[in-house]
Amino acid sequence: MVFRRAEGGRGPWSLHGRLCTVEQWLRELSRVVLVDRSLAEVLGDVTRIAARGIPGAEASSITLVRDDKAFTVAHHGEMALAADELQYEQGYGPCIDAGRGGVPLRMDDVRTEQRWPDYVAHLQETTDVRSSLSVPLPYQGASIGALNNYSTTASAFATPESLRAALEVAEVVAVAVANADAHAQLGEEARNMRLAMESRAVIEQAKGVLMAQRHVDSDQAFEILREASQRYNRKLRDIALGIVESTQSRTR
Repeated sequence: MVFRRAEGGRGPWSLHGRLCTVEQWLRELSRVVLVDRSLAEVLGDVTRIAARGIPGAEASSITLVRDDKAFTVAHHGEMALAADELQYEQGYGPCIDAGRGGVPLRMDDVRTEQRWPDYVAHLQETTDVRSSLSVPLPYQGASIGALNNYSTTASAFATPESLRAALEVAEVVAVAVANADAHAQLGEEARNMRLAMESRAVIEQAKGVLMAQRHVDSDQAFEILREASQRYNRKLRDIALGIVESTQSRTR
């Protein structure tokens, strides 16, 4: 697989005669659909697009670091996921250190690598990874994780062009990841709000039933629901829904 880059600046990469520019990656990323999709699905598309933009990459993944815990949110190629998980088991490795430290980390050959001995030993035993390149995902002055790239060839990322491309792609990916994560959180908040509103409506209906049947006021009706919830170890909404549904079935 031969990659060449035009002279100077942000020129295009050539993959078997096809040009891959940052502008093309941006266009592809802009087409990734966020609505009605899980965060994993969205970031899976982002990772697949990113992998095509880095010379030497046969498999890629996105590691996020939250509260000092690292985890893979998306991957393109099982080799990348396997290599990531080995690092999480060991508690260190290039993808974790790049994400936490905010510095690019390149491993040219697992057979001679000495910085992560336990990880490298397990990597050789269980995968075909020979070299890797992990670059931080910069967002608002901090690193939110790392974009990891793996190859079965030694020194696959040893050229300045590979590092430059990886850093450029990582900037774009970091923004895409942050946007997708924010969209997912907004979607989750909207779902929680909708559920809360639905629960409140059902509880108010159940209170109305109890007030009519037992001749109690609103506070007393709520207390009846609360006591039933504790007694039967069920959610308040489920108790309320049962009362409403039983009333509706009797009126049919």
